[in-house]
Amino acid sequence: MPLIFAKEGEPNLIKKVNGKDETRQFLEKLGFVAGAAVTIVSSMGGNLIVNVKDSRVAIDQEMAKGIII
Repeated sequence: MPLIFAKEGEPNLIKKVNGKDETRQFLEKLGFVAGAAVTIVSSMGGNLIVNVKDSRVAIDQEMAKGIII
């Protein structure tokens, strides 16, 4: 399921990152790679703040839809 549907505070594992090549590469540089743990810290207006690889990252709703957990 896409990351956008995950519950806040619940740890998940990334299975796949979809999207355009440039978006996928950008997310991979931030730590969104298959097998990485990701947890939603908060959600505001569809935008998410997530913990990934010991960092907090803000991503928009479109990016979150491409991250499959």
